[in-house]
Amino acid sequence: MKVVVIGGTGLIGTALVARLTGHGHEAVPAAPGTGVNTLTGEGLKEVLHGADVVVDVSNSPSFADDDVMAFFTTSTGNIAEAAEEAGVGHYVALSVVGTDRQPDVGYFRAKVAQERLITESGLPFSIVRATQFFEFAGGIADTATTGGVVRLPGAGVQPMAAAEVSAAVGRTAAGPPVGGVTEVAGPEVFGLDDWVRRVLAARADPREVVTDPRAPYFGAVPGERDLLPGPGALLAETTLATWLARS
Repeated sequence: MKVVVIGGTGLIGTALVARLTGHGHEAVPAAPGTGVNTLTGEGLKEVLHGADVVVDVSNSPSFADDDVMAFFTTSTGNIAEAAEEAGVGHYVALSVVGTDRQPDVGYFRAKVAQERLITESGLPFSIVRATQFFEFAGGIADTATTGGVVRLPGAGVQPMAAAEVSAAVGRTAAGPPVGGVTEVAGPEVFGLDDWVRRVLAARADPREVVTDPRAPYFGAVPGERDLLPGPGALLAETTLATWLARS
């Protein structure tokens, strides 16, 4: 079948296109670099012509509250409209575990708005919520660094490898619409502070990670379980130690 991957040239999208192609599907990457702009609608109707599935793994270029909200609401509205016109039978979107528990985080508010637009679009849909990617630990450390010290709370996280995120999205895209949310997570639970500390140590990064219960995570202090998946989440296999050894 033909699967159009919005954000198909990014970290998850590139792996997803390769995975779907390897399983015999026609996977088409759609991004500004391929002539498709979901904010303006440029190239969107053309790329969705004849598509069976559209998968959105795109991300906002700016995480400022107003920017990220504008990106996801505008982009999702345009995709849904074009998908309906093209007769696309399945709309799959990648979201984040805990989006509905962190209303003080602008990015999460925007993801909730995106999910709502998809569920109310009338299109058959599936939403895949994933936990933090192992690959993002360094970036999280950078945003939490002041004076060479990383301050993070000990809230629980269950991070996973980006490759297994793309695999979960790919399985969903190849299957029937779920009509709801599926959660995917890594096999181990860490404190946010301990996870980042382990990654920095493995990379010989000299920064000290200090546990601070009042430290924010992207603008808000998470509760102990706010970033963890609920019961029934699908668990990936790759452990942090295995991923670090490979990377």
